[in-house]
Amino acid sequence: MELKLILESVLFSAQKPLSMKELREVLASAPEHAQANDTVRALKKVRESELITALEQLANEHEQAQRSYRLVCVAGSWQFVTQPEYAPWLKALVGHRIRPPRLSQPALETLAILAYRQPVTRAEIEQVRGVTVDGVMQTLVERGLVEQVGRADVVGRPMTYGTTAVFLEYFGLRSLEDLPAADELRRLVVQKPGALATADPGLATVPPEQLALTTQEQKTTTEHTERDPAAQGSPPAAPL
Repeated sequence: MELKLILESVLFSAQKPLSMKELREVLASAPEHAQANDTVRALKKVRESELITALEQLANEHEQAQRSYRLVCVAGSWQFVTQPEYAPWLKALVGHRIRPPRLSQPALETLAILAYRQPVTRAEIEQVRGVTVDGVMQTLVERGLVEQVGRADVVGRPMTYGTTAVFLEYFGLRSLEDLPAADELRRLVVQKPGALATADPGLATVPPEQLALTTQEQKTTTEHTERDPAAQGSPPAAPL
């Protein structure tokens, strides 16, 4: 009895996607059967590499057979899914499921930056986009696509963010390695801020030295105005 056929029967009968850990637990806890004692005992300690090989071989066979369904790995879990072209008849069978609203363009842009550069702080995302992302980040966190993963090793220890397993499921990815190539985004240099200081409300976060320069310029302008009343726009004194 082949391992790939055993896995096929397990995944076909499962009510949810199964991770590699869950598949190994199924094989390890299978009770002995009179007709398959040797196979059951042999698979109790099967290596993960053997499982991956068998699953990928099974997926290739289903794809080559051009059946109405296929075996896929999404977010590290394996499951059978139907081909997209059969959606009209399946919708007629199970009905239309209420799906969350689509992500907006700003949300997709923010999510792309975060996915390729994670772990990343909110300030670093703002420096790439050039606008604040507070509302967008809150939406992504509420949708379960993004989560807090730690703190950056800079002044203020700002929170860092990364994608979740829900993100992989949303875009149908096996892992982050399956993301499309985006070398330009990865090579983009982002200056890490020393603290979370903002020059003006509504603008992206800027490094402290830039904020200090802005403050010094304002101070210089004020001192010049105090020394030269004409700079304040006051009318010249009337001749006697």
